[in-house]
Amino acid sequence: MTARAEREGAVTARAAVDRGPTVLRIALGGQLRKLREERKISRETAAEALRATGSKITRIELGRNGLKVRDLSDLLTLYGVHDPDEREDFLALARQANEPGWWHRYSDLLPSWFETYVGLEQAAATIRLYETHYIPGLFQTADYARYIFGLDSRVDVSRLVDMRMQRQRVLTRTPTPPTVWAVIDENVLRRQPPDRHVARGQLQHLLELTERTNIVIQVLPESAGPTPAEGGSFSMLRFPEEELPDIVYLEQLTSALYLDKAADLQRYRKLMDVLCAGYALPPGRTPIILRELLDRVG
Repeated sequence: MTARAEREGAVTARAAVDRGPTVLRIALGGQLRKLREERKISRETAAEALRATGSKITRIELGRNGLKVRDLSDLLTLYGVHDPDEREDFLALARQANEPGWWHRYSDLLPSWFETYVGLEQAAATIRLYETHYIPGLFQTADYARYIFGLDSRVDVSRLVDMRMQRQRVLTRTPTPPTVWAVIDENVLRRQPPDRHVARGQLQHLLELTERTNIVIQVLPESAGPTPAEGGSFSMLRFPEEELPDIVYLEQLTSALYLDKAADLQRYRKLMDVLCAGYALPPGRTPIILRELLDRVG
């Protein structure tokens, strides 16, 4: 990698700052991995420079760990990056990547594995969702979210609802909000909270969302029968930076999986394409279904 390419890589990563530190850590980690591999330096050798283990280098390169300025300086020296301006580009990125995102103030309520997802979601250019249990969090009204969180008496419902509403601001992010394409199981739409006011408000909100140019909602009807997606809900995130891989997010009861291997990504892309084209109703049918459900709610 030439000095110019190194600087361009750092500048590209810096362009992601406005979308939060999570994606910035991933971009910075990717640049460091390229530097290490092009210098033919092993993870173990890099780890020795930090007085750490190879697994720490892996976490840094995947963007899962923050990076101290001192450690980054040692790595840059090892990788032969000596130009003061180039080093400062990387060091500035590390400082910015260590700044907490807005969701950090809710860290006492959120498991670390979900904090990571929120950071990625805020940075994504495209979000594809398949949901079989609840209205997707990005589409929930405050009343619906309050009902869902209220099912667990151990949580701080008010702050969790506030956080969910903060998450939704990404839908109107300027100048480029993400494109969100969601496939929602019909049973999710029918299985509304018992309070008619809450149910009606949620269905009306979904109807309004279908009018936005950056949002597509398809309904997977009961009549579709079994589908290839019997594994349940998942999300796919794509980022504008070419060096950032797509991410598939699978949430479990007490943990989550983040998939970024090429084979996994290809499989989930195909699965989402099949759901959209072969099983879910066309997007134009969604407003019709929502109006029918609104009439039933009364």
